[in-house]
Amino acid sequence: MSWRARTRVALGATGALCLALLATPRADAATGTPTTPTDLFNAYSTCSHDPDAPVYVWAGSGVDLEGVPGYTDPDATPRLSEQFKLWPVADPTQVTSLSDQYATAGFEAWATAPASALTDGQTYAWQAQTLAGTDASDWSAPCYFTVDNTRPSVPPTVTSANYAENQTNQGGEPVQFTFGANGVSDVGGFEFGWMNPLPVAGGANIGDHGIPQPIDPYADTRYFVRADSLGGSATVNLIPPSGSGPATLYVISLDRALDRSIDETSYSFFLASHAPTVTPVEKPQFDRPTTFDLTPDPVLQAKSPVVSYSVKTTGGQNDRTVQVPASADGSATAKLTLDGADGEWVQVSSTSANGWVSAEQWWNVVFDTTPTVGSDVYAENASGGGVGVPGAFTFTPKVKNVVSYTYSFDWGTPVTVKAEAGRTAHITWTPANDGFHDLDVYATTKDGIQLTAYDYYFTVN
Repeated sequence: MSWRARTRVALGATGALCLALLATPRADAATGTPTTPTDLFNAYSTCSHDPDAPVYVWAGSGVDLEGVPGYTDPDATPRLSEQFKLWPVADPTQVTSLSDQYATAGFEAWATAPASALTDGQTYAWQAQTLAGTDASDWSAPCYFTVDNTRPSVPPTVTSANYAENQTNQGGEPVQFTFGANGVSDVGGFEFGWMNPLPVAGGANIGDHGIPQPIDPYADTRYFVRADSLGGSATVNLIPPSGSGPATLYVISLDRALDRSIDETSYSFFLASHAPTVTPVEKPQFDRPTTFDLTPDPVLQAKSPVVSYSVKTTGGQNDRTVQVPASADGSATAKLTLDGADGEWVQVSSTSANGWVSAEQWWNVVFDTTPTVGSDVYAENASGGGVGVPGAFTFTPKVKNVVSYTYSFDWGTPVTVKAEAGRTAHITWTPANDGFHDLDVYATTKDGIQLTAYDYYFTVN
């Protein structure tokens, strides 16, 4: 928020409307005159010039008053200050004077009305004025705000017309929730979400020249909804984040100053699982395209037609998620190349026309991509040969497109050999010592996929 160095000075309360203005010297012999501040904000909310429609603000740490001072000579650089005067509408004689003594023409200046000068429930008026030495602009039109430091004392009520609380529901259609103010007369809206804690409401971004850009929380319909009247209710239709299992919505009420209710209300229920059916058309093979039939759950299809599927693969060389459109009956086909060296998972959820996202259906396949290893002298898990006796070893693939093998004896330096015709490979090895030995070997495909390694154990006599 601090876009340039500023000094805030509080002059204190006076008993009259006139102010003792702080005189600051000119920086040059400028010929212009100060102009009335524009872009007036209080507590980062746009000023209201209507005394019957003040802005409601929380003032627990004071209220920032802001305005952009002006000067008629754009080439001059006079030393400006901006004065503010604040008073309770009920007693205009109780004036608080404030000043930003280091203001710049065209940039937001500000001062903070201290919390000690503000009373909860009181409506205040304020004005701003630009000073250049002994020259002063006209005062701005009054702005009005009401201090609201009292949070809603009870949480909102939450009911649902179509999903029973603490029970298992079929799902497939948005949950209709109705939020009520629970008797609190100044509730202006509600904040809700499937996760806790909920986002902070309101605030402002600071734009060019330090001018606030207030954020209307109710513009974000993912989390906020206005009440139909002050102290009234609101109805929303929401899709739970998961299509099955437990779900809990958290709700708080907000007053006109966006103060949160002291407590929140939660509404919990359960969703039955209605995941789609995933069926491979043919037996999946490693690194080869496989077609899957995707079929919607009949309960979901009856409530709102399935229009697409989200298909996610995990455990492969490049995990990915693709969107597959559904036909008129809700079915679809997906062609996937499964290239996980040990296997792969496929996760599929459906999306209905009304936005409902189903639970995921999990399907998996296991591939054995280890090579087959054989030896004429040193059989697996057996004793044979002897020190200095060479033995031939043959590597044979279990999958297609193998182009090489990488092996090592007794966890030594790996050696890579090309695959021969038929994608096999032959090596010869001569032991230098007897006893237990290990041969570790894996294959690599033409696509550069490193397959699962195999450990071949044997003993040298």
